Amino acid sequence: MTTPTISTLFLDVGGVLGTNGWDHTIRRRAAAAFGLDQAEMDERHHLTFDTYESGKLSLDDYLDRIVFYEPRPFTRQDFRAFMMAQSQPFDDMIALISELKARHGLKVAVVSNEGRELAVHRVEAFGLRAFVDFFIFSAFVHFRKPDADIFRLALDVAQVPAERVIYIDDRPMFVQVARGLGIQGVHHEGYESTRAALGGLGIRN
Repeated sequence: MTTPTISTLFLDVGGVLGTNGWDHTIRRRAAAAFGLDQAEMDERHHLTFDTYESGKLSLDDYLDRIVFYEPRPFTRQDFRAFMMAQSQPFDDMIALISELKARHGLKVAVVSNEGRELAVHRVEAFGLRAFVDFFIFSAFVHFRKPDADIFRLALDVAQVPAERVIYIDDRPMFVQVARGLGIQGVHHEGYESTRAALGGLGIRN
């Protein structure tokens, strides 16, 4: 039995193509910068963040729940600007995926849990439109990983069989969910290991 030719890459963003958008480390940084009670902010975050990432809350509504539920000595614009400024691209991974796409004629899609405003900002800040063919962000499609339906939707949009797709994510559970649908998975732990794993699947730069 021959191995199917890979035609498509599905990619996470946070932890793979760039820093995470709004994780516990960044929230701790924000609490320190703005003089907030981190434990209280984290509790409120965990109660509502899934709703934001599923596209059912705007960023302003989310911030109303975790920060601006009482008067603050700083503006909403200041806090949003801080959030956006934390996103930094991983230039080596972006260069690798861009080179592999060009060399192998790959279709490239983002499959990522992200709130709408952060997603749009990160697409622009990381230059993702230059090499990504389509975006399946949780806020756009109202499914979140580990819900397998987000991968089924990505397969429907890509119009390729699951066995011809490689999915790259830094979270092992999400890789396992994708594998459960027949998608080949790579657990991203760093540039070199992912480059080697892709090479082992026939996608070499």
